[in-house]
Amino acid sequence: MPESQPAALKRTPLAAVHESLGAVMTDFAGWQMPLRYRSETAEHNAVRTAAGLFDLSHMGELRVTGTEATAALDYALVSDIAAVRQGRAKYTMIVAADGGVIDDLIVYHLADNDYLVVANASNAATVAQELTERAMGYQATVTDRTEDYALLAIQGPKSAAIAAKLTSTDLSALKYYAGYPATVAGQDVLLARTGYTGEDGFEIYADPAAAAGIWTALTEAGSAEGLIPAGLAARDSLRLEAGMPLYGNELSLEVTPYDAGLGRVVKLDKAGDFVGKAALAQRAQEPPVRTLVGLTGQSRRVPRHGYPVLVAGVQAGTVTSGGHSPTLGKPIAIAYLDTSAAGQAAIDGLAVDIRGSAEPATLVSLPFYRRDRH
Repeated sequence: MPESQPAALKRTPLAAVHESLGAVMTDFAGWQMPLRYRSETAEHNAVRTAAGLFDLSHMGELRVTGTEATAALDYALVSDIAAVRQGRAKYTMIVAADGGVIDDLIVYHLADNDYLVVANASNAATVAQELTERAMGYQATVTDRTEDYALLAIQGPKSAAIAAKLTSTDLSALKYYAGYPATVAGQDVLLARTGYTGEDGFEIYADPAAAAGIWTALTEAGSAEGLIPAGLAARDSLRLEAGMPLYGNELSLEVTPYDAGLGRVVKLDKAGDFVGKAALAQRAQEPPVRTLVGLTGQSRRVPRHGYPVLVAGVQAGTVTSGGHSPTLGKPIAIAYLDTSAAGQAAIDGLAVDIRGSAEPATLVSLPFYRRDRH
């Protein structure tokens, strides 16, 4: 029999734009995505000081509609979706029956009985299947609308000034984690004040056919403000500095929201049952076995995902995400550390095993970076 060919990578509506800009492309969750354009450090710094423009069209978009859409989502997810007002968004999670995280999500309440659920690209199909199964018995329909959306993000302290040139929407009235229908660069979009960088910014859900025009308009509007295109590498270093979890690193089926320090998203007291409630209620009463912590390196060597964390020379944890921080100018990492070893680390010293060398590290509070909101 002939050997099976690998599936072709999906291309976003902006793929030709990235290629024209000379982007280094990479395979990410089955999508061909821009890793960087010229310098990931320059892209990172632009987002911290001015603005960066991202293509996030690989994310999964699911619409949940019907007279019992709210009830279906309340059963399917850990948060109180009924409390999310129209025009607002909620960061939440979908978990397995044992409380393990299937994915972290953003849910937008678009209109009566109409929600947009945004899933990570690597989990979109799984989330669609889980939501569909959990909606059975409710007057609710789950539809995969990923191909109907392009998603652009403009992030950074100058993002509002740039976006304001292209929309009549009063951006000062658009609150964090809110999203409304708007017109940007003459195109009808969902304009949301959300992001994954630790900076102010906007995510723009648009018709795929309009994506290139919106990208060009934002690029031109931001040219004098220092806006540049940014790829996945900068997005990862930005979210790492901001202490934001990444599925497959800080979040997985092996951890619960409580393990990840995100128990606040779980609403055990909301009306009705939800998948995973019993397991999470029990977990909430137990002392944590491990804690998600921040580490800064004392040498120039960079800790990476999977590297052992040592306390007094003995492994007491594992790095989940690590890299060089352009903002801090030093290596940083997020790690799960045995709770029993956290106090001992301050006394006996802490290190990361980087390819056989115990490199000293310092325990710090998360996030590593917090933007000035004034």
